[in-house]
Amino acid sequence: MSHRTAPKLLQIVAALLIAAATPLASAADEPAKAGDTDKLAPARALIAENKWVAAIDELKKVNDSGNADWNNLMGYSHRKARTPDYAAAERYYDAALRINPKHRGALEYSGELYLMTGNLPKAEERLAALDKACLLPCAEHKQLKDAIARYKANGNKHVYK
Repeated sequence: MSHRTAPKLLQIVAALLIAAATPLASAADEPAKAGDTDKLAPARALIAENKWVAAIDELKKVNDSGNADWNNLMGYSHRKARTPDYAAAERYYDAALRINPKHRGALEYSGELYLMTGNLPKAEERLAALDKACLLPCAEHKQLKDAIARYKANGNKHVYK
């Protein structure tokens, strides 16, 4: 290695170390941009408390259907509700992915939805998309990969974790 390439290599290694140390976004959605107020925070709080219907109502008040995170949270809440609405969940996840095709939360959660509805090929498609969306290993990829493994080990039946 020449004395000219060493500083460049050190810059690359430093950038990778910083990226690895940076906390990842929650699986539910992508990180907010600096300076943004989080208008989805009340819905996230309700989701954390497993208050699915209240979360859906809160998200409807915000009414930000052009936002991938909003759609992902709507899909998640519909899927997790006591009486799940899988068709609505799929519509919202698909909308999130139209807005941001690399939205890790929507990719993971829609993959889980496909396992719940017995559609292993679609779940595996979402896993492949996550493989491309995650530059470094990411929690969403691992969680969907593990869910697929449990599904297959259980005779192609969804296993609630």
